Amino acid sequence: MSSGGSSAGDHGGSRGLFAELPDDLRAIEAVLFAAAEPMSVDDISEHVGAGIDVKAALAVLEAHYAGRGINLVARAKRWHFQTAADMAHLLRRERDESRKLSRAAVETLAIIAYHEPVSRAEIEAIRGVQISKGTLDVLMEAGWVRPAGRREVPGRPLTYATTADFLAHFGLESRRDLPGIDDLRAAGLLDPIDAAMEQLVLETGPEGD
Repeated sequence: MSSGGSSAGDHGGSRGLFAELPDDLRAIEAVLFAAAEPMSVDDISEHVGAGIDVKAALAVLEAHYAGRGINLVARAKRWHFQTAADMAHLLRRERDESRKLSRAAVETLAIIAYHEPVSRAEIEAIRGVQISKGTLDVLMEAGWVRPAGRREVPGRPLTYATTADFLAHFGLESRRDLPGIDDLRAAGLLDPIDAAMEQLVLETGPEGD
C-alpha cells in the first residue's frame, strides 16, 4: 500500500537518530530497561563488567535519548528511563490529575523536604499549628513521604523523610537542588525555623542528610 511505503520513507531520513548503538551502550541500555529500580553506576558495572566506562556510556545514552519520548535521567545518583516530561500527561491517570494538596499538606511537605528526617511534633513546632494524621497519610499515599525511623529520645517519635519519587516528580537530582533555601535564609524568613531546628538539634542531635 502506498501509505505504508510513504511512512517507511518518512522514517528513512531519521536513521541517524535510531542508528544501532555500540555493544557496550546496548548492554547498559538493556540493563537499565530491565531494572525494576533506578541503578547506581556501581550497580550497572556489576552487570556489564569492569571493562566498560559506565559513566561515559551513560552520558552518551543520556544525550541519545534527549528529545525522545523517553529520557535517561539520574535522580539521587541513580539512573533510570522515564517518560519525557512533555509526554507525561498522556499517561497520567485521572486520579492523579484530580489530586490536589491542601495548604497544610504543601507546608508539611516543604518542612519535611528541607529538614528531614523530622517528626510530627517537630513539624508542628515549625508550622506553629497542629497537623492531622490525614495530612501525612496523603503525602505517603502520593509516594512523596516515607517513615524514616524513630528518634532515640523518650517516646521514640516516628520521623518522616522524602522519597525518590518526590525528587523525580519535582525534577530534582537530590535535596541539595531544592530551590530558594539560601534566598529565604538571607532574607531572614527562615529565622524562626532555624531557631526551632537549632533547639531540636540540641535535644536530638544533628540532622541526617
